[in-house]
Amino acid sequence: MATTIEELEKRREAARLGGGQARVDAQHKKGRLTARERLTVLLDQDSFEEYDMYVEHNCVDFGMETQKVPGDGVVTGSGTINGRLVYVFAQDFTVFGGSLSERHAQKICKIMDMAIKAGAPVIGLNDSGGARIQEGVASLAGYAEVFQRNVLASGVVPQISVIMGPCAGGAVYSPAMTDFIFMVKDSSYMFVTGPDVVKTVTNEVVTQEELGGAVTHTTKSGVADVAFENDVDALLAVRDFFDFLPLSNRHDLPERPCHDPWDRIDESLDTLIPDSASKPYDMHELIRKVVDEGDFFEVQPAHAANIITGFGRIDGRTVGIVANQPMVLAGVLDINSSKKAARFVRFCDAFEIPIVTFVDVPGFLPGTAQEHNGIIKHGAKLLFAYAEATVPKITVITRKAYGGAYDVMSSKHLRGDLNYAWPTAEIAVMGAKGAVEIIFRKDIGDPEKIAARTAEYEERFANPFVAASKGFIDEVIYPHSTRKRIALGLRKLRNKQLENPWKKHDNIPL
Repeated sequence: MATTIEELEKRREAARLGGGQARVDAQHKKGRLTARERLTVLLDQDSFEEYDMYVEHNCVDFGMETQKVPGDGVVTGSGTINGRLVYVFAQDFTVFGGSLSERHAQKICKIMDMAIKAGAPVIGLNDSGGARIQEGVASLAGYAEVFQRNVLASGVVPQISVIMGPCAGGAVYSPAMTDFIFMVKDSSYMFVTGPDVVKTVTNEVVTQEELGGAVTHTTKSGVADVAFENDVDALLAVRDFFDFLPLSNRHDLPERPCHDPWDRIDESLDTLIPDSASKPYDMHELIRKVVDEGDFFEVQPAHAANIITGFGRIDGRTVGIVANQPMVLAGVLDINSSKKAARFVRFCDAFEIPIVTFVDVPGFLPGTAQEHNGIIKHGAKLLFAYAEATVPKITVITRKAYGGAYDVMSSKHLRGDLNYAWPTAEIAVMGAKGAVEIIFRKDIGDPEKIAARTAEYEERFANPFVAASKGFIDEVIYPHSTRKRIALGLRKLRNKQLENPWKKHDNIPL
C-alpha cells in the first residue's frame, strides 16, 4: 500500500510541475502566473478538485510519442467562489505552449458537460498558442467539440472567459461564444491571424497589441468586456463579478444581505438634471445612487460609452442596468451602443435577471457612415432584445426620449412592466426646433414666428404628461424617490409570469 501511495504522490507531483521549472520561471518573468497559481487566486481556499490530472496526448507523429506531460496542457476541475459551485479550466502555457490537442479538448468538454448537468457556471482561463500543429485535424476536431459545448451551454449556464496570454486562430472562437470576456493589459492578445500573416497577406505592419491587445478589444472592437492591469486584478474582479450571476437558468438570483434601506430617499437626484437641455450630466451618478451601497460592476465601460451596461443590486438582489450616457455623444444610439446593449439585455433575459433602464436619448446617430454600416439592422437588435425579453423590466425616463429611440429603450409598448418618468422628461417624436421647422416650414423665414412656435411646442410636448395621459408612462415620479420606486416594483414583479409564443428559436436581426 505504501508503494502505491508513493507512486500516486510521484505522479501528482509530475503533473503539478507542468512543463518544468524553467518554463514556470519564464512564465513568471513575463509577469504571468501559472495555470495552477491562477486557480488558487480565483477559487476559495482548498476548494479546487482537479479532474483528469493524468491524461496524456495520444499523438505519435513528429516525435511526440517521446514528449508526454501529465495533464496535457490544461488543468480542469471544479471549486467554489464565495461558497458557490463553479467549473473551471486553466490552460497551462508551460506545456506545449498551452496548445490544444485532442485530449486537451476532451478534458475541457468533460467539465463543460458536467457544468451543464449540474447547473453551474464555467470559467475558462485561456493561455494558449492555438491548435497543436503536430496533431493536425485531430486538434481542429477538438476545437469544434469545445465550440459545440459553448453553444449548448449558452443561456443554460453563465460562461466567462479570461484571456491571460496569447489566443490566436481557432482559439478565439470559444471565448467569442461565451457571455463575458476579460483580458489583461500588455499580456493577453486575441486575433484570428497574427501580425506576421497580416503583413504577408495585406502588407500591413501592425504590433500584437495594436492588432488584438486588451485595450484594442475593450475600446475599438468591443470583443472583450474589461481590461485589467495584471493576472491578479483580473482574477479578483472575476470573483466579484461571479457574485452577481445566478448559477444557471434554473437557479434563482443570488441574494446578499443588504444594510442599504430599500426605500432610501436621495434628495440630490432632484438637481441632477441641468437647467439647459444641451448640458450633459453623468448617468453613473444616478446609477450609483440607486443601487445598493453604490456597488456597480460596469461591463464594456470603454466601448460605446454612450450607453452604460452593468450589474448592481437593489434590495440585495442582482439587476441588470442599461442607461444612456449624456456625457458621450449626448447619449445617442449608434451601431456600437445598440449591439453592446442588445447582447447585455439578452444575457439578462436568459438568466432571469431583471432589467432597469435609465433613458436620456435624443435619437439614433444620423450620417452616411452609420447608414452604410447598417444602423437599421444593428439598431433593430436592441429593439428585438427588449421586445423578446420576458424578465421584469422597469424604465425611468430622466430627460430626452425622442423618436424611435424612445420606443427602443424598453418602452411600455415593448412590454415594459413599470415605466416611470421624471418631471424633467421630454417624450416626443423629435426636439422642438426640428419639429417646428417641419410642421411650420412656411414660417422658416420669420425667426419671431419660429421662436414662438418652438416655445409653444416645448410647452405642449416637451414634458412627460402627454405620454402619461395616454397610459404610456405609469407615473411621473420625484427623482429623489427613484430607488424606492424601483425596489418596490421589483418586489411586486418577482413572480411575474410571461411567455413568448412557442418557437424553435427566434431570428434576431444579426
